[in-house]
Amino acid sequence: MMIELDGSAGEGGGQILRTGLSLSMCTGQALRITRIRAKRAKPGLMRQHLACVHAAQAVCGATVSGDDLGSQSLEFRPGEVRAGDYRFAIGTAGSCTLVLQTVLPALLMTQDISRVELSGGTHNPMAPPYHFIERSFVPVLQRMGASVDLTLRRHGFYPAGGGDMAATLTPPAGGLKVIDLMERGASTQTYAESLIPALPRRVAERELQVLADAFGWSREQLRTPLVRQNEGPGNALMATLAHEHVTEVFTAFGEKSVSAEVVASSLIREVRAYLDSTAAVGPHLGDQLALPLALAVCARGQAATYACSELTEHARTNFKVIEAFLPVRCETVRGEGHWRVMLTRT
Repeated sequence: MMIELDGSAGEGGGQILRTGLSLSMCTGQALRITRIRAKRAKPGLMRQHLACVHAAQAVCGATVSGDDLGSQSLEFRPGEVRAGDYRFAIGTAGSCTLVLQTVLPALLMTQDISRVELSGGTHNPMAPPYHFIERSFVPVLQRMGASVDLTLRRHGFYPAGGGDMAATLTPPAGGLKVIDLMERGASTQTYAESLIPALPRRVAERELQVLADAFGWSREQLRTPLVRQNEGPGNALMATLAHEHVTEVFTAFGEKSVSAEVVASSLIREVRAYLDSTAAVGPHLGDQLALPLALAVCARGQAATYACSELTEHARTNFKVIEAFLPVRCETVRGEGHWRVMLTRT
């Protein structure tokens, strides 16, 4: 069976391609996607997207056509997913985490351990940073029964890249479990970090001071981790909010000619929006939870429910792609201070 997707639908970005590739591998259904990234200033497949296509091809031995730079159509016919040792070089600052997220669901459905090494960008403005994957996304997968061990060998900031990370993936015995995530629980730890390789220390001091003034955080909650200077220049300001049931990580990236105060203020808005909600998860984790939960719901026939602070167009588009591949319905209801997302088998 061939699943056909319109790459310009909804949010119209690269996530349609990545989710489509993931589910094609997981279900064995072929994928044809047209009008890829048609709404973008530079439509079609960029190097980052081709890296995801070729990683998926390597993992399942797929037959692929249309995998050319700038191509707006692609056919992907998957073979059998194979656990193993893989190395993917994304190039420059192309996101390591997006490539990992593309192949991870399929590798977690095999019977053996896989080891994946990736080089490229680890901290990019348009992708989930390494620390978000490590602290927010992976713990949810572990609650679902999977084991994912990550190692950051070298940071890679936009635009230079040069990062290096590794993941060891152990599939859950009996498949992914269904979980509900409606409450974040009591706060257990809150802290902020400013990564500033090859930048003056005063950049971090100014960013962290703005956060301290906004939230009343103590000096012990303000951190400047050691990062090798040759991994920069780069700047990522992160706030980690650990709770009993979930940990959220919010990140703002410094840019040339953008003040430390502006960077910190953008992070404050994200953190406040989450804290002012009654949701368990923020908008990004709420988006990324859907695919593994949908696979678990499909396999076990149980419903899953979670509460997110904001329902983005990115997430809504992701839900539509999931429904195209799986006998799963993604319903959303506006609640008191959150969005309730319900995944049920149809």
